[in-house]
Amino acid sequence: MPWSSWFGSSSSPDDQTPTTPPPPPAPKKPVSWESSLNKTDWEHYKEPRNWVPTLLVTTAALGLLQFYRSYLRRIPGTGHIQPGFFRRRSLLGKVTSVGDGDNFHLFHTPGGRLAGWGWLRKVPEGRKDAKGRTIPIRIAGIDAPEGAHFGRPSQPFAAEALSFLQSYINGRRVRARIYKRDQYDRVVATVYVRKPPFFFPRKDVGYEMLKRGLATTYEAKTGVEFGGPIAERRYRAAEQIAREKGRGMWAAEKGGLFGFGATKLESPREYKTRVKMEEEGTAKSVLKTVKKKVVS
Repeated sequence: MPWSSWFGSSSSPDDQTPTTPPPPPAPKKPVSWESSLNKTDWEHYKEPRNWVPTLLVTTAALGLLQFYRSYLRRIPGTGHIQPGFFRRRSLLGKVTSVGDGDNFHLFHTPGGRLAGWGWLRKVPEGRKDAKGRTIPIRIAGIDAPEGAHFGRPSQPFAAEALSFLQSYINGRRVRARIYKRDQYDRVVATVYVRKPPFFFPRKDVGYEMLKRGLATTYEAKTGVEFGGPIAERRYRAAEQIAREKGRGMWAAEKGGLFGFGATKLESPREYKTRVKMEEEGTAKSVLKTVKKKVVS
């Protein structure tokens, strides 16, 4: 009698169905370590918290850079002024020297005292210290009497105009609203300066000179710059009042008692035109004399 199995089935080995072994796993494609490093996990960027901070930091950095380039970068000379700045920007700086009755040199100090100029950052004193680091400024809309240059005699009131401008702005901080570059590589600008008491609005330097009869409105066929039609009307009105009251250079047209000795004023433009014609005439005369000597 067969013994029953304590641990398994009582069927015989012949009755058991043979089992098929599982197929071997497919061989994995080898992946280089370089490919695994260069693989981009795009799922990472679907979460805003993973890219928004980076975007904000980058935008802020670019904004600060643009702000610095537009408002805090110092401009050392005329050639460094971007064309887009004209008629859209103003320059704050210190006057280092006054060369004539209607032009001076400006050391640009962007940001003013808040940017450390004058207490953390040095501002040059005088023409020698500031040489090669300033912007030549031509005051817009006015023409002051011509001083003695290149052997030419000076006009009446040229010294008075120069003296006034020196006392009014030299060594002071001014703001220049820039318009264009002239043929002498100067920047044409309306210039403002604060005078005591300092809570009053800034003074328009060109307008103040016209009021005192120390300049005329600029005369030219083309290229005249006042800073707009409103400023032009204001300037011409100031000149007319000074002329009617005989202030400054206009006193010559009033003359003495009962108008005796009155003479018509030769404007700076008329003076320059006359001197130029005289010099051209002298040059032609000299050339003609030289030709005669050569022929003879």
